[in-house]
Amino acid sequence: MRLPVKFSLCSAVLVLGLLASTSRAYAQVQTTAQSTSTQPTGNGTYIVVDPLANVKYDNKYDVSLGMAYDHMKAGPNLLQGSNLGGLNLSGSYWFSRHWGVEGSGRSYWGTSGAAPNAFVSSAGQTENIQGPFVAQYFFVAGPEWLGPHNKHGALIAHAMFGGVYGNFEQDLRGQSPAIVGFYNDQVAPAAIIGGHIDLNRSPQWVFRVTPDAVITRYSINYGTMITQTDVNFAISVGVMYRFKAKRR
Repeated sequence: MRLPVKFSLCSAVLVLGLLASTSRAYAQVQTTAQSTSTQPTGNGTYIVVDPLANVKYDNKYDVSLGMAYDHMKAGPNLLQGSNLGGLNLSGSYWFSRHWGVEGSGRSYWGTSGAAPNAFVSSAGQTENIQGPFVAQYFFVAGPEWLGPHNKHGALIAHAMFGGVYGNFEQDLRGQSPAIVGFYNDQVAPAAIIGGHIDLNRSPQWVFRVTPDAVITRYSINYGTMITQTDVNFAISVGVMYRFKAKRR
């Protein structure tokens, strides 16, 4: 097993840096003027309305959907990484103001660099494979903690564990994944550690940014079994909706 320590530390530091810088931004937001609008009363006067006045953080459920990015390596010894795009669908159940459980399903698709390769096709021609399709499908769940928050926004941390299905063989023209240095198609252990940066737009609707460290543990048999833990960076940007059901 080889753990890419340098890249792993960079991913973790980047996630923590994003959360820390945003925490400072929220402290500054608390000192700024409230976002307001006005409504006519019908008698020629206006009343000031704060669209965030009813943000309470007392909801029982929420769900979010975002456009997602993930960096990964499709094989244990590949020099080239893959930049994948996809979707992040997550939902939460809150037991208390600060603690809940979150589940997430994430899909990432794209192409990957391949190790130098050549093979003879069924037609007797020498061919090689370049930029084959790869994909990852995550299914994870775990605890979620509501950190610093006010009516403008919040920082939320999560640590989710489960599995990932890696699709690496789909575009290899029937060749072994070893020819391009890829893993086999497989279900492997996975974890996602990071959190959400939420900016409230109303009591129900939230603009959400989710930076994470993504941990996978794929295996492949190249004559001897190789198991590798990779830690990479992922981020998604989208919206979250708080359901009106309240905690008791």
